[in-house]
Amino acid sequence: MSLWTNVLIVTHVLVALAIIGLVLLQHGKGADMGSGFGGGASSSLFGATGSANFLSRTTAVLATIFFLLSLALAYVATKKPVETGGGGVMDAIKNRPAVEEKKPAAQEQTPKPAPGKDVPQ
Repeated sequence: MSLWTNVLIVTHVLVALAIIGLVLLQHGKGADMGSGFGGGASSSLFGATGSANFLSRTTAVLATIFFLLSLALAYVATKKPVETGGGGVMDAIKNRPAVEEKKPAAQEQTPKPAPGKDVPQ
């Protein structure tokens, strides 16, 4: 694989892990009701609703990046030249040199009789 393909794959995995982390950090729909009655969320770093907006927007941006990286990886995977080993399975079979079948060693050592010499005299 080329250097850029490896960079795309590593970035794709890191973005996927970041999305997983952000989704796990987000609160469910039921968590908002508890904060309205003094649940302590108003004293958090982002405020009562600030964290939800920040995490939601960051997740949306990372999801867009993940989608674009998926398209880029699909494009790179299908546009490899056949000479360097890329392409599909059928391309590799078509470009493979023909293999000659070898007979077992016992059959190669027995000489064949000349035509007309197999009749006893």
